[in-house]
Amino acid sequence: MRAHPVFGDSLIAGLLFLADLSSFASTDRVPGGAIFLVGLLLTVPVAFRRRYPLASSYVVLLGGFLQLMTHGGLLDGLPVRAGDLALAIALYTVVAYVGKQPALLYTMALFVGTLIWAVWRIADPTAAVFLTALVAAIFGFSWALGSFVGARRAYHSELEQRLKLLETERDQQARIAVGEERSRIARELHDVVAHAVSVMVVQADGAGYAIRTKPELAEAAVKTISDTGRQALTELRRLLGVLRSEDQSGTQWAPQPDARELENLAENCRAAGLPVRLEITGDVDQLPVGLGLSIYRIVQEALTNTLKHAGSGAGAVVKVLRTGEKVVVEVTDDGYGTPHDLVAVSGGNGLIGMRERAGVLGGTLDAGPNPGGGWRVRAVLPLIAS
Repeated sequence: MRAHPVFGDSLIAGLLFLADLSSFASTDRVPGGAIFLVGLLLTVPVAFRRRYPLASSYVVLLGGFLQLMTHGGLLDGLPVRAGDLALAIALYTVVAYVGKQPALLYTMALFVGTLIWAVWRIADPTAAVFLTALVAAIFGFSWALGSFVGARRAYHSELEQRLKLLETERDQQARIAVGEERSRIARELHDVVAHAVSVMVVQADGAGYAIRTKPELAEAAVKTISDTGRQALTELRRLLGVLRSEDQSGTQWAPQPDARELENLAENCRAAGLPVRLEITGDVDQLPVGLGLSIYRIVQEALTNTLKHAGSGAGAVVKVLRTGEKVVVEVTDDGYGTPHDLVAVSGGNGLIGMRERAGVLGGTLDAGPNPGGGWRVRAVLPLIAS
């Protein structure tokens, strides 16, 4: 009936018309044509009250005034007929589906008609007062019910508009999230490529020096280059698969590294010729995924810069301290990078990426030369982003 309101209203109009049939043979003093016409004007518009609320209501009102002029109060002494209930239905319709201002005008017309009917057609003053109060109560109930239903309809309409707005915002948020995800992937690509290429360059230089004098060292360096290249290719293939596939259906996902992989990272750097001492204090195995990945990438980028700029013979110390509601990450080296190298590091994409990772998590990152020589990167990351 909600999907087809005319059908439901037609049932109401049909029942009202059947109840009003008794009026057709109630008196000989009124022409049957007038009674039948008034019955049609009162009941038929009810079937279309929700499709044409204002027009149908005024047709009902016209039927009420025609009844008043022709036979109001003359049907076997009955002051009203069953079809007059359509006037209350019409008032409810105007209040619920049109608005309060048109409903006030409609109510004024009903009020005027009711007064004329009570004064002109009701001979007994007591009965006139009683019937007027009864009609006023019926119309008042129709107004209150129409106001309630109208308010509910307005609420549901506003709710639907908000849902549509939320759907639009959701789509926009999805597009923003895609952009942010692609930016994150770009940072991942930078970290993977920078680290792998730095290790491979260092190992290739070492192999070139040792290939004649110490072939076994050269062979180990070449093996490290091969392993690093394969690992980098695997990560690059995964990340590029995400960029190429919108639905990511063909992407082979691999676990993202986290703080638990720091030992493997340190071992890879040692194999590349950089002595790394790793010190972990506190439990870092159960960190949030984003925090663990950021810790790994910050340490990876810092060690990559050490490989590239610290010079030969340099070593690095990685300290990860979980205390309270934060994690402190510190990477220091004892290299002797030139001022030009230091400026290149401070202005490069690697440091920018590290600061972005810390900023996204609500943390801070400081990087600069150590007072005693070398370079230091220190990040303070909260467990819960603020």
